[in-house]
Amino acid sequence: MSIYGTYEGTLEYVSKNLVYRLEQYNTIYEKEHGARLFEHLSSRIKSDASMREKCRRKGFPENEYSALHDMHDSIGIRIVCSFVNDIFKNVEKIKEFPDVVVVKEKDYVRHAKPNGYRSYHMILSVEVPYPDVLGMTPGHYFVEVQLRTIAMDSWAALEHQMKYKKTLENQDLIVSELKRVADELASCDISMQTIHELINS
Repeated sequence: MSIYGTYEGTLEYVSKNLVYRLEQYNTIYEKEHGARLFEHLSSRIKSDASMREKCRRKGFPENEYSALHDMHDSIGIRIVCSFVNDIFKNVEKIKEFPDVVVVKEKDYVRHAKPNGYRSYHMILSVEVPYPDVLGMTPGHYFVEVQLRTIAMDSWAALEHQMKYKKTLENQDLIVSELKRVADELASCDISMQTIHELINS
């Protein structure tokens, strides 16, 4: 049986509903301004195997409570934007959702990780008209949202490949090169933003 038990269907509802509303405001914004707030998004529910592995790694029991209360990433959404400023516009739009509370935020866009990683992370608590793992109705479910530019997303995909390679020659060189490229891409993102603003000024 899935680690999410009887709540798996509700996770699907939360994910699809949130994605629908994100795409809806993006469509409305495009009609009003002639430009999209994000280029595309992807969503996933963490697989049973991945969630069980994370619970073990974090020292939690492999059960519904751990997966839905102690872990905050059973639902994940990634939003990819053209420009850096669009990341922050999307953050503000998400905060306007009446049934959403931001539990945690980490701005790795303005404050990159030492390895060069850049992205904006949010943990949301979303209220739904169904019970949660605490037995409360309406229930609350956690959603992890990551917002990035296209350049940041490409870099993160490459860094992810390196992280999960079992054996890797020249790892120090690759890490150094990834950091250099991350800084170059960040500079390009700033230049793209500047050009975009000049065009639209």
